[in-house]
Amino acid sequence: MKIAFVGKGGSGKTTLSALFIRHLAAGGRSVLAFDADINQHLGAALGLTDDVCAGLVPLGQHLDALKDYLRGDNPRIASAAEMIKTTPPGRGSRLLRVGDDEPLWARYGLPVDGARLLVTGPFAESDLGVACYHSKVGAVELLLNHLVDGPDEYVVVDMTAGADAFASGLFTRFDLTVLVVEPTRKSVSVYHQYRGYAAEHDVAVAVVGNKVLDDGDVEFLREQVGDDLIGHVGLSPAVRAAERGARLHLHDLAPTDRAALGAVQAALDATPRDWHRYTRQAVDFHLRNAAAWGGQRTGADLAAQVDPGFVLGPEALAPR
Repeated sequence: MKIAFVGKGGSGKTTLSALFIRHLAAGGRSVLAFDADINQHLGAALGLTDDVCAGLVPLGQHLDALKDYLRGDNPRIASAAEMIKTTPPGRGSRLLRVGDDEPLWARYGLPVDGARLLVTGPFAESDLGVACYHSKVGAVELLLNHLVDGPDEYVVVDMTAGADAFASGLFTRFDLTVLVVEPTRKSVSVYHQYRGYAAEHDVAVAVVGNKVLDDGDVEFLREQVGDDLIGHVGLSPAVRAAERGARLHLHDLAPTDRAALGAVQAALDATPRDWHRYTRQAVDFHLRNAAAWGGQRTGADLAAQVDPGFVLGPEALAPR
């Protein structure tokens, strides 16, 4: 199952992403974690030092290599140069699995706390003033478009803040999107904005309250987001210590905090998996991007890359 954590800047979405990754890994699940936020703090939230984080290979700087790997021998894609971030897979494309036998994870990922972390990477000096960060996030979109996750396999993505995620089709690549919402009007306003956009594209949304101090905060969130609220997390001394470099143990969290992590997993596991819809959404956003800018930039008929008889999912793995 694939899950994204989003929210207002400073809401704690990276912290919740890291806690959920630890929760899944502690339960013996296979976990891929992606840092797709421009601030790139997920590694630190998982306990990695700055030196280790700096050594991670950024996906955003290797888009051409990723494209060439993913296109495989798909006859509809002549070269990596004719692929854009939304290019969907078809027969002949190289599909990905979550497990450790996937070469890409060994090349770009780092094992941490029972999971494997991959990062889009920050802006490079050459990007400043001339490039959009979504060109880097496009690496995650490409990988998720080609990934088939099976039972007890999870993909967790720490997304860009606010509603900026809607600048690409990446927001449709998840079985569940969790909005991390503080008990404030500003944070709730981001929830309403995201919720409105998500509803137009059949994106499943849930809310976890963060920095909750008392029953009044819970009641405020319940009034604002209704049944979307599935749990809440307080101002945890254990998390605060971890942010200063201490080792975090899940059993140091308050019972309500651990319950919130369990509620997120339960909501995710209960979300119906629809590979046909997932493929259809990928094709839809690819055709939009092809018409808007992709065809002109590549000089290719990108609509012809769509394989009308192909549906991503377990059955598509059989030929491989």
